[in-house]
Amino acid sequence: MAGCATPAKPAAGTGTAKPGDPLVGLGEIPQGGGKLVDVPGGGRLLVVRTRSGEVRAFDPRCPHTGSIVSAPAKGIVDCPTHGSTFDAETGDLRKGPATRGLTSVPVRAAGDRVVLG
Repeated sequence: MAGCATPAKPAAGTGTAKPGDPLVGLGEIPQGGGKLVDVPGGGRLLVVRTRSGEVRAFDPRCPHTGSIVSAPAKGIVDCPTHGSTFDAETGDLRKGPATRGLTSVPVRAAGDRVVLG
């Protein structure tokens, strides 16, 4: 019956991290780009730096089926499962089949680190 089981959703979100917990070095996130970051307690976030240098984060699960999206390329975040695309700076939906954008997670820069907001 193992072939009939529903696959487990990949781990994502804030895990057990609390506000103020460090997530990643600021220098590891390229300006105008982003990175998938493992978070304590089994979480995972997509952390991005806008072209103007602002730090943002999103739950990397595609709202369509929960697949983990790819890191941004050329300002776009892609879902490899069904092709939804999202704006890398805002998380807004660009193209479906997803019907909404990525879920924002509050973060901030604190010195040379990105911390949970």
